[in-house]
Amino acid sequence: MRSSASPTDERGSSPVEFVLVGALLTALVLAVLQVAFAVYVRNVVHDAAVEGAHYAALADTTLADGAARTREVIGRAVGSAYAQDVAVGQDRSLGHESVVMRVRTTLPVLGLIGVPHGMEVEARAPVESFDVE
Repeated sequence: MRSSASPTDERGSSPVEFVLVGALLTALVLAVLQVAFAVYVRNVVHDAAVEGAHYAALADTTLADGAARTREVIGRAVGSAYAQDVAVGQDRSLGHESVVMRVRTTLPVLGLIGVPHGMEVEARAPVESFDVE
C-alpha cells in the first residue's frame, strides 16, 4: 500500500513540537529555580555570618557564642548540614580589632544536593568594648 502523504505534509507534527518545546521550557524553569535557590542559600549563609560576627563582637559575648549563633541561624533557615564548617577569629583590619566569621558550605546544584565546600562567605564586625578612649 502506497502512502499518499507528500514530503511537505505536516500532519501529526504538533504533538511532537509540543513535547519538545514543553521539555525545553520545563528544563529552563527548573534551571532558573535552582539558580534562585543557590542565591537564596548564599544570602542566608552570608546574613547568618554577619549576624554571628556582630553577636561575637559584643563586649559581653565570646567568639564561640557568635559561631553558635551563626550555626543556629543557618540551621533554622536551610538546615544544619549547611552549618558544619563555621570558623571565627579576630584580626586587626582598618586600624581596630575585628571579628571575622567564615562559613564554608555546600553550593546547591541539584535541589539541596551540591558541591561540598563550594561556597565560602566572610563577614566582619568591629569589636565592642567597655573601655572609654
